[in-house]
Amino acid sequence: MAEGTRCDYLTFFVNGKKVIERIVDPETTLLSYLRGKLRLTGTKYGCGGGGCGACTVMVSRYQTQTKRITHFPANACLLPVCQLQGAAVTTVEGIGSTKTRLHPVQERIAKAHGSQCGFCTPGMVMSMYALLRNQPQPTLDDITEALAGNLCRCTGYRPIVDGCKTFCENSNCCQLNGKECCLMNGAKPVENGENDFPELFNKADLLPLDPTQELIFPPELIMMAETQVPTTQTFCGERMTWVSPVSLDEVLDLKSAHPQAPILMGNTNVGPDIKFKGVVHPVIISPTRVPELFEVTRTPQGVSIGAGSSLAAVRAELESLVKELPEEHAELYRALLLQLGSLAGPQIRSVATLGGNVVSAYPNSDLNPVLAAGNCRVLAVSKGGRREIPINRDFFVGFGKTALKPDEIVLSVFIPVSKKGEFVRAFRQAPRKENALATVNAAMRVVFSEGSSMVHEISIFHGGVGPSTVYASKTCKQITGKPWSEETLNAAYPVLLEEMCLPPSAPGGKVDFRRAVSLSFLFKFFLQMQQKLHIMGVAQQGLPENMRSGTEPLPSQLQPSYQEFQGVPVGQDSRDPVGRPLMHRSALSQATGEAMYCDDLPKTEGELFLVIVTSTKAHAKILNIDTTEALKVPGVVDVITAKDIPGKKFRTFTGITEELLAVNEVTCVGQMICAVAGDTKSYAKRGAAAVKITYEELPERVFTVEEAIQKQSFFQPQREIWRGDVSEGFRKAEHIHEGEIRLGGQEHFYMETQSMLVVPVGEEKELNVYLSTQHPAYAQESIAETLDIPSNRVSCHVKRIGGAFGGKVTKTCILASITAVAALKTERAVRLVLERGEDMLITGARHPVLGRYKVGYMNDGQIIAADIMYYTNAGNTADESLLVIEKILLHLDNAYSIPNLRGRSTACKTNLPSNTAFRGFGVPQSMLVTENMMNDVALRLGRAAEEIRDINMYKEVSLTHYKQMFDPLNLRRCWQECMEKSSYQSRRKDIDQFNQLNRWKKRGISVIPIKYGVGFAEGFLNQAAALVHIYKDGSVLVSHGGAEMGQGIHTKMQQVASRELQIPSNLIHISETSTNTVPNTCPSAASFGTDANGMAVKDACEILYNRLEPIRKKNPKGSWQAWISEAFLLKISLSATGYYRGPDCDMDWEKQEGAPYAYFTYGACCSEVEVDCLTGDYRTIRTDIVVDIGRSINPSVDIGQIEGAFVQGLGLYTMEELKFSPSGVLYTRGPGQYKIPAICDMPLKFNVYLLAGTQNPSAIYSSKGIGEPTLFLGSSVFFAIKDAVVAARRDAGMTGLFEFHSPATPERTCMACATHFARMVPESTASSVQPWAIESP
Repeated sequence: MAEGTRCDYLTFFVNGKKVIERIVDPETTLLSYLRGKLRLTGTKYGCGGGGCGACTVMVSRYQTQTKRITHFPANACLLPVCQLQGAAVTTVEGIGSTKTRLHPVQERIAKAHGSQCGFCTPGMVMSMYALLRNQPQPTLDDITEALAGNLCRCTGYRPIVDGCKTFCENSNCCQLNGKECCLMNGAKPVENGENDFPELFNKADLLPLDPTQELIFPPELIMMAETQVPTTQTFCGERMTWVSPVSLDEVLDLKSAHPQAPILMGNTNVGPDIKFKGVVHPVIISPTRVPELFEVTRTPQGVSIGAGSSLAAVRAELESLVKELPEEHAELYRALLLQLGSLAGPQIRSVATLGGNVVSAYPNSDLNPVLAAGNCRVLAVSKGGRREIPINRDFFVGFGKTALKPDEIVLSVFIPVSKKGEFVRAFRQAPRKENALATVNAAMRVVFSEGSSMVHEISIFHGGVGPSTVYASKTCKQITGKPWSEETLNAAYPVLLEEMCLPPSAPGGKVDFRRAVSLSFLFKFFLQMQQKLHIMGVAQQGLPENMRSGTEPLPSQLQPSYQEFQGVPVGQDSRDPVGRPLMHRSALSQATGEAMYCDDLPKTEGELFLVIVTSTKAHAKILNIDTTEALKVPGVVDVITAKDIPGKKFRTFTGITEELLAVNEVTCVGQMICAVAGDTKSYAKRGAAAVKITYEELPERVFTVEEAIQKQSFFQPQREIWRGDVSEGFRKAEHIHEGEIRLGGQEHFYMETQSMLVVPVGEEKELNVYLSTQHPAYAQESIAETLDIPSNRVSCHVKRIGGAFGGKVTKTCILASITAVAALKTERAVRLVLERGEDMLITGARHPVLGRYKVGYMNDGQIIAADIMYYTNAGNTADESLLVIEKILLHLDNAYSIPNLRGRSTACKTNLPSNTAFRGFGVPQSMLVTENMMNDVALRLGRAAEEIRDINMYKEVSLTHYKQMFDPLNLRRCWQECMEKSSYQSRRKDIDQFNQLNRWKKRGISVIPIKYGVGFAEGFLNQAAALVHIYKDGSVLVSHGGAEMGQGIHTKMQQVASRELQIPSNLIHISETSTNTVPNTCPSAASFGTDANGMAVKDACEILYNRLEPIRKKNPKGSWQAWISEAFLLKISLSATGYYRGPDCDMDWEKQEGAPYAYFTYGACCSEVEVDCLTGDYRTIRTDIVVDIGRSINPSVDIGQIEGAFVQGLGLYTMEELKFSPSGVLYTRGPGQYKIPAICDMPLKFNVYLLAGTQNPSAIYSSKGIGEPTLFLGSSVFFAIKDAVVAARRDAGMTGLFEFHSPATPERTCMACATHFARMVPESTASSVQPWAIESP
């Protein structure tokens, strides 16, 4: 025990039930308490750091001062249980269930198809629920803000917003319902019939929101707050003591006795340090019940806000002041509100405090520069007295350090009113528009002499350009005393650039960009003040029209979106569900938290938790693995090494072996070496930290493809494919161009991390394995071979997966094998659930690619020859990389008929974690290179890229470069309909005009086609089987080989069975995917799951239906139940196995020919963006997608897949960056560092059209696979940004080709726009200093 022996008790409520907790460890969070102690597993673990929102709950408290109850969302993963005294916690289980009554939020998200894998859904539900408790009739802006702290990797967000916006006050407005306004342009409302303009969900039968039916705040807690005298609480854990004082004097006494003890309020800083950095604080002081820390005092000079006030409370106070004060007095308050609007998400803002933000002194804090520029002050108190300290250049003394003394705390922050002639502005640039730490920010305050533009005083503070908040003193001196003019500012820019000096190795990288944006911020400030001076009558001239865009924000208002699909044929039986937009069969369970995922399974008696120990070296010999100290850690049971593996110690992928646990050598940081089994997760983690591994570092580390090329570090074989005569084509070409493009990797970021539970049965080495995998049969095989037992002893079960995207196949099987070794050795159940950082480190990502090309073309734009070379960064093991490079080559033509074409691809062996399958399996990389080549040709010829694409597109029945015949009719139809439905031609003119009128904002547009081969090129993987049981009561149980991971395969299989058996869907149940019901299954991948398993289910159902034929003929008017009862009595088997052989796809690389795909899915996408040239920020204004998916089995599921894949592609091509240190360490290990698209990134107008009147005889019910193809269409945003950059460069006097790699992050976009400020920054030279991160790929 860290200190003392006193332990008090907590009283709080969870879902209306009283909880009294007497033994509380200060390290216990509400998330682990809910899931472990109360078995409320609806609240999910997604990241553990408050960055994803999966663990959102609502916390309610009674405020004795105001006699009001406050409700706010909070991240349960950060909220310590010790802070819950007097609180009422509401989880997703507490607001409704399928067993009792659904809450309208749960129902609407589910019925609007806003739940796919479902892992994020409870968090979404609770964020929206908390909003409705405060605002029963929210606006659309309220909704998007409430969901800003929640991430979803499946849906693309549109259906979630559609479900939630039904709560808006004007929910009958057709714009909120996703249609163009029926009253616009004199149009009349359209009546929707069953087959005319069908809708994805019916808004008429939704449950109404009735605030009177919500859980009341427990009266007992009100009574406690009003009558009981608060007392200090102390809770003692194994390593820490938590003290919660109730008076300021107690706080000061504690801080005097323990000056190093942190003051913990919101736990948004201390908590992550404990969790992720292993920091241990012997004493923690949590003064959340000290009233002085929450006092707010207004005076004519300003407002003093208690340091304990949450950022949400600060925001509310400032909003109130802005409404009440004259405009000129609220300048500073508006600047703070601007930053508070995008700082973190609502869950963090609800608990993070003003004082904590100041004292943490983060270099990229959004508030500290504003507080410093605004001459704010903190009131510091200690036992020695009180003192006011200005927040200025002297307050922030270093990284995470301030001028406060160790025994001082901040009592309050004084924020003054602005005076006449004083103006304050704040700026920020971040990797994501919301809920992301700033890359660089700034606050600027200027005071003009009365009646003039003379600068009397100016303050400029920056964040993100040094170890702490930086004051630009020389720049301020340069400007002070001079008139506010272009001449004055032009002289200040070089001075500011000199002050914003960062070495190439500066943490966070992006050095040139950060310096350039610092200049851009000053320029934006100049423009804003110039306009202000003109409005005030001081400056005679305002801003020229074309310059005003530098002062305006990017568009942000969501617009009505449209989803067009075909209704079922006239005459289709109303009971036949095929072709109808049915809700995901588990959506309601997912929305209520009842849906079970792997880690939701109850803990078994004696169960152990496993933690993996990974390499800290990129390339080294293992000299010794010392587990002595680890085994001494209390609660540690055993350490598993390679020596403990009784069978195969490796797995073989594409003919190349990979060790399960490293023995003699490690070849990347993150390679698995051993595993520690402990009674609890915390014990196992401590044990893992105590394992001592001795290395001898080896030379010749390889990290990039350039290094691999130089050292010929490749996995074999390398692949090549060609058609025609490329050399002859180049000889005939009128123009030849050579270029390259780099594409970074992409983390899967499935919301549910790798999870598994291995339970020994107790005899004959039988194991029950519960895991989250796309390929349970391969997991079964891997475990059996690792343990040297027959596969029939291993039963693998997959209930559902919280997202996978290709990342839960190979590494999952290795992890399951290691877990099984631990279970066999200890003879106890063993659970392994990777933390987000571990998952990102260990499991690999999408392959980064360097694409180099040579293209020959004619004056008319016809491409007659192309030679493309792909280098993929495979990582330290082969994994599936050789299959990836094959698929890259098979798709290099995309939609284009190039007569002379050659492609070569290589998997480079490097010392980074092995990359693996990811949605698209190399196709998104392959086609980006091809499309960039098309863009280059267009730029060279001075023509629109869409013209070049159209000229070269397949136009008639053709052979691919691997000699597979196909008809591109529907490809052309998708292209033409996309051009028409997006109004491309007229918008192109509008964009050109916009760009002429705006210097600092540019718009771009791009249309991209796709031809995507569906199925496995390895024909044996296209087979599937199913098992269908009919029970005597008529209910049907369907089992098949597909794993449900959000793509709706179980829903579609239910539809198939319903049609074939001609019974209602509610009679059909699908429990799980398991190897003991359907053996030898193939992976759920390649967009082929529905095709293969659907045919197998169909086959089984046909067999059963045919068996019933004599009974049906005998009793044609009988009920289904009557037929089944009769069949049983007549001894007719009511169980059948269905089988689908699948197409015999193959590819002969020696002969350069084959038919590797069953068919092709076609599509086209038009996206328009607006780019801020000064910062590189962008917004997707509109996206229109047209896709040929044949006859959709379930339009709601298929449209959800299209939208989700597109947004994932948008992330790949414009946002998501994996960063590695020069020694091969992954920096980006969670949502704090790695940004996937959030709700703020979805297109403002997002239209999807399913191509009408199409057939596909190669798949079930004429449908097509859709899970992967549309991910590549996200590249339309990349090329739209590039189009906007071309316009920006034209204004900068630069034409022709330019370097622009993927992702098109704000950094790359800003620097490519080549504004005057970007060009002022001299390019960093890292000849003598290592850069912060290596350049991917």
